[in-house]
Amino acid sequence: MAEQILIIDFGSQYTQLIARRVRELNVYCEIHPYNNLPEMTDDIKGVIFSGSPHSVREADAPQIDQNLYRKNLPLLGVCYGAQYLAYQNGGEVLPSEIREYGRAKLTSVDANCPLMKDIPLNSQVWMSHGDTIASLPDAFEVIASTESVNVAAYRIKGEETYAIQFHPEVTHSIDGKRILENFIVDICGCAQNWTPDAFVDSTVAQLKEQLGEDRVILGLSGGVDSSVAAMLLHKAIGENLYCIFVDNGLLRKDEFESVLDSYKHMGLNVKGVNASSKFYAELEGLTDPEAKRKAIGKVFVDVFDEESKLVENAKWLGQGTIYPDVIESVSVKGPSATIKSHHNVGGLPDYMTLKVVEPLRTLFKDEVRRVGRSMNMDPNILNRHPFPGPGLGIRILGDITADKVRILQEVDHIFINGLKEHGLYEQVWQAGAMLLPVQSVGVMGDERTYEKVVALRAVTSVDGMTADWAHLPYEFLQEVSNQIINRVKGVNRVVYDISSKPPATIEWE
Repeated sequence: MAEQILIIDFGSQYTQLIARRVRELNVYCEIHPYNNLPEMTDDIKGVIFSGSPHSVREADAPQIDQNLYRKNLPLLGVCYGAQYLAYQNGGEVLPSEIREYGRAKLTSVDANCPLMKDIPLNSQVWMSHGDTIASLPDAFEVIASTESVNVAAYRIKGEETYAIQFHPEVTHSIDGKRILENFIVDICGCAQNWTPDAFVDSTVAQLKEQLGEDRVILGLSGGVDSSVAAMLLHKAIGENLYCIFVDNGLLRKDEFESVLDSYKHMGLNVKGVNASSKFYAELEGLTDPEAKRKAIGKVFVDVFDEESKLVENAKWLGQGTIYPDVIESVSVKGPSATIKSHHNVGGLPDYMTLKVVEPLRTLFKDEVRRVGRSMNMDPNILNRHPFPGPGLGIRILGDITADKVRILQEVDHIFINGLKEHGLYEQVWQAGAMLLPVQSVGVMGDERTYEKVVALRAVTSVDGMTADWAHLPYEFLQEVSNQIINRVKGVNRVVYDISSKPPATIEWE
């Protein structure tokens, strides 16, 4: 078992970012909500209390028994975590006269404190809090201050408990990563040996033990997650892995053939199933986004069930579930109130009675890619933009027909290839085109046209939770627009989506 840091989540928007920073130090960590704590094990080397949107002064503020961890393990409180430790031990936490949000400078630093080792004066930190620690309990001592916050960081004498009012996990805290390294490596004593290669070795060994000679079915999508999951399973059980790649008629242009070819070069046991006509028949006349998702999901389940029955004695269902999905399902706030219907095998009915195996359930998306690279997987698969499970079905607004799919495939093909040819593809996190349910007047040659409108969408992001519209060069957009209008019959107008997430979503449906 890899040594790990335990992160207790009090509901902060930055909690996942703390985990990412810890893992960048090649140390494994897990996030657990304050109200669903794991059992203590010998592999836990330290604990971090996250921030929170709550105030410690609220009657229903998140509560935890600090004595579970204090003096037993090194402990670091961040923002709310810092205020909570002070407040619960007799300190005074009051509303700030001026809410400190944004950049601040450390005006004093205790260089003798292990947490603040090599942190210079005037180091920029990122503050985000409405309360402030007015006074500390006995045995608590200040180790850093800013001009307006005296208790920017503190430690408890006689134990390895530290706290910081600012957020070291955000990039605006210039030396934040060093502070986390001081805590995780120097104070907790973590060995920094959690690497992609180590993950592959340990996961493959675990899968061999878990699966033995059993057969596993996995639904491939052509995306990063399912492809890396397939390779890990393939390393563990070889020909006992049966992959199914379903063409729902809503893939990108020529994607079914090209993805199948790439999988064959990877040595995977893959069966391609063209079920386009079944999906089109189920989607006929549907315009509501949720109804379309459910229809796509239903047919996928039917096709997958039919194909899985052809695999004799299959006992396991392989899935590409990744860590953000796991965190969401056990978050402080509980599963999301509104969840889009899933198209994938995660929605398979109980009657299939397959046990689930999820090789990637502890990894973030960028870590999945690094693991794929360590297995020498095709960069064209690893670097692919995320693509929605329902495919072009939720990029065609309104009802879906084979002709509309053809139009959008051509538009998307020009846009994505253009990004690649101009060296912009890898600068963008996700890109695609939307076919809108409107027509516009245009002029082509000397004739009036009344044809379809498409919207191009490209965003930058780390994990898709938030996203900014990509500032693509005007010259590029002009060139792509001209190519689409000239080459794709039925389209006479191209627009570019400059909405960010939030308030918009990345997809339009």
